[in-house]
Amino acid sequence: MRKVIAAINMTLDGSCDHTAGIPDEEVHQHYTDLLNNADTILYGRITYQLMEYWRTVLENPSDKKSMNDFAVAIDKIPKIVFSHTLKDVDWDSTRLSDKAIEEEVLKLKQQSGKDILVGSRSLIIQLMKLNLLDELQLCIYPVIAGSVLPLFENIKDRTLLKLIKTKTFSGGAVMLYYEPGPG
Repeated sequence: MRKVIAAINMTLDGSCDHTAGIPDEEVHQHYTDLLNNADTILYGRITYQLMEYWRTVLENPSDKKSMNDFAVAIDKIPKIVFSHTLKDVDWDSTRLSDKAIEEEVLKLKQQSGKDILVGSRSLIIQLMKLNLLDELQLCIYPVIAGSVLPLFENIKDRTLLKLIKTKTFSGGAVMLYYEPGPG
């Protein structure tokens, strides 16, 4: 069965605003590798629209190879967007889901293939509540954002996680890998 892996960036003060951290080449390479080892990524509307930025990097490449590599990886991976307001998407590798997230994820997990990634705060919260996450990867940046957009908003039940590994980047970011279960 395919794994559902949630991966998101956070600051030291708990903000998971995608624009708050400053990824360096190592972090971009990490996420490029993650995308290349998966065959689907799930987004909510807000994060999907934010990630459309990478289409401009494809059209006008950066002077940083790691950013260009990430743009290629994010462009080619199939994306499924959950939205009540978007009526269509024009990114070739993207489709809007017409199912509830639980139904879509359970169907995807039963199919053969590589990992399923989740890159949106709202979807991570929903999948945590449904007990459908197999792994949670938190990249913590050495930044205090000041205005906090908490990842675990509206989670009322106690959730135990087990730390399975860590990865430290030379720029000071730390990736924490968790799976559900007692720590």
